[in-house]
Amino acid sequence: MKRGATLILILATCIPSAFAQQKKRIAILDFDYATVRSYVASVFGGDQDIGKGIADLMVAKLVQDGTYSVIERKALDKVMAEQNFSNSDRADSNTAAQIGRILGVDAIVVGSITQFGRDDKSQGVGGQAIGGITGRFGIGGVGTRKAKAVVGITARMINTNTAEILAAATGQGQSTRSGISLLGAGGSAGGSGGGNYDMTSANFHETILGEAVHQAVDQVVKQLEQDAGKLPSQAVKIDGLVADATGNNLILNIGTKSGVKVGDRLEIRRKIRDIKDPATGKILRSIENKVGEVVITEADEASSAGTFTGSTPAKVGDAVKSAQ
Repeated sequence: MKRGATLILILATCIPSAFAQQKKRIAILDFDYATVRSYVASVFGGDQDIGKGIADLMVAKLVQDGTYSVIERKALDKVMAEQNFSNSDRADSNTAAQIGRILGVDAIVVGSITQFGRDDKSQGVGGQAIGGITGRFGIGGVGTRKAKAVVGITARMINTNTAEILAAATGQGQSTRSGISLLGAGGSAGGSGGGNYDMTSANFHETILGEAVHQAVDQVVKQLEQDAGKLPSQAVKIDGLVADATGNNLILNIGTKSGVKVGDRLEIRRKIRDIKDPATGKILRSIENKVGEVVITEADEASSAGTFTGSTPAKVGDAVKSAQ
């Protein structure tokens, strides 16, 4: 009985770990908002990158759900800067796939904001009002007529290997409340208005525009979670060499472009001899011994670094392969 209980405990411990390892890795690019830029200016009193705000909010919700392993913002920003990708590239499938390969993710999400503002279609009136009569009505519309906030977004999940669209999602949000100002309950604009709103903040969520944004994002996130099974399981074959060995710290000559990801456990193997065809002298196969393993701690496009463990020290020229 005790033995059976021990086995159950081991299985209960291992199964969650196995599921965690099966999580698909994704990255989310800032959403394109070119079609609603004029409405954004009328709401905030000037241009604001709501595409970044929508992406940040989506990342937060997907991380909280746990269906995917989501790449962090600073890693994405670094790649965008190093590769000199502009915001105009954010909705292009081929560019997105290229960014995804560099990051070493299974899929990348791109999207567009198709609707953003008031449901009375008078978004062009308003904006940053300073003083005078207009200041009494707040940001997001001049006048006393109340309106609801509406937000529409679309998203596509792109296969990083083929640039194929794996899944598409849409979200349409509308506030349950109405008001003179989309960013508050009306009243005075408080001087300059506008400003940089953190769309992930509780303060923004409480506005009628924030309510509509969250509704739209929640719908898209739910659809992406349901489509997790559409991501193909990719058996990446790693084949590289140790470029530097300093104690237990190894530098490899392969990186994210070759499929290496932080957290990977790879084998370090050393060739013992080659088996040749006696008739032609052609090498038929190489005999290798496993000398240890390396756990990847850092990775860029062309190289990676990790911590080595093994009975024999690793050395430059040792082969690096996927764990068998």
